[in-house]
Amino acid sequence: MSVLKKEHFSQFSQIETTRLLLKPMDTKFISNSYLQWMNDEEVCKFLETTIPYSEKELQEFVKLMVSKKILFWAITLKHDGTHIGNIKIDPINYKHQIGEYSILMGDKNNWGKGYAKEASQALISYCFETINLRKITLGVIKDNVVAVKLYESLGFTIEGIYRMHGKYDGKYCDAIRMALFNFENPKVQNYLHNKS
Repeated sequence: MSVLKKEHFSQFSQIETTRLLLKPMDTKFISNSYLQWMNDEEVCKFLETTIPYSEKELQEFVKLMVSKKILFWAITLKHDGTHIGNIKIDPINYKHQIGEYSILMGDKNNWGKGYAKEASQALISYCFETINLRKITLGVIKDNVVAVKLYESLGFTIEGIYRMHGKYDGKYCDAIRMALFNFENPKVQNYLHNKS
């Protein structure tokens, strides 16, 4: 795929891993469990979401994501179909082949089992190998140590820090910008060659 265009994503696919199925987000995933995640202070501690979060807000958000054909997946357990979180790439800059990654692990019963890393590795492979992104970026609050460690383990590196960028957990925190490059992409290879 030489030129990345939005129409390439009119039908994006399910992604399968050893233990998970990442299913394109749909209104069928709106549930009491999902709504509970969005009203759980521990789950939402470092998110931009405000609590309380209503069922109407959740429905409107999911419907908007679906209507705009956002690359947004429900993370489900392969063995029983339980919806445990969400993962997405949005926005995508089609001209520069850059996508913004984010993940929410809502089901606290499934924290600490490696599902976030497994889902993220699969999504990164999809972005680099299937839709030919050149670079994946993300933002994370520095105090969110578990998330920072996850992103570093996936190969993301720090590109910048926004000092005292937002108020989380009652205090002002730094925000970190991180990125991961697709080193198989010819544009990235050319850049690295010219730098050396």
